[in-house]
Amino acid sequence: MSEQKIVIATANQHKLGEIKAILADLPVEILSLADFPQIPPIEETGSSFEENALLKARTVFRETKIITLADDSGLEVDALKGRPGIYSARYAGEGHDYAANNRKLLQEMAGLPPENRGAQFRCVVAIVAPQGETVVEGIVRGRIIEELRGSGGFGYDPLFVPEGYELTYAQLGEEVKNRISHRARAFQKAKQLLRERFLPRNHDA
Repeated sequence: MSEQKIVIATANQHKLGEIKAILADLPVEILSLADFPQIPPIEETGSSFEENALLKARTVFRETKIITLADDSGLEVDALKGRPGIYSARYAGEGHDYAANNRKLLQEMAGLPPENRGAQFRCVVAIVAPQGETVVEGIVRGRIIEELRGSGGFGYDPLFVPEGYELTYAQLGEEVKNRISHRARAFQKAKQLLRERFLPRNHDA
């Protein structure tokens, strides 16, 4: 295994699995917050996805001195004026779970016709490294359906149908989702930047 390491600043194993699949062809060892138990939980106090991603990446890089990638992502519903947005993971309150978040979303959108159910997933990835820092973004448009469909994925995946598809994220399967998702789009951009700017030239694939 390459001696080059990068840290993904997450403790979410679902998310980590998706990111590892996207970055699988990079010649690096991928670490996560699970490898650094001395780093305390990072409060996401920013007012945007970009602020939260940078906050997490800067904190972990400061502790590890290893190239760090952090993302913040969420669901933005048109009819809810962009909510839940940065509060997507805790939409139903602290101590939330995915099911509670989905129930709240369905309740708030009850009765809305299909043409008013537009939404988008947004993911912002921050890279912080000795060479500097940068931010990239991925967005996928789609719609929120009226009932849960599918058992794959996590979060709002059973309610979100991306444009051009009839199946939800939770029904499409990991291979397809990892190719088309907001997180895939953002981390593909991040992967290209890692190759071009942040990894030693002799590690180029």
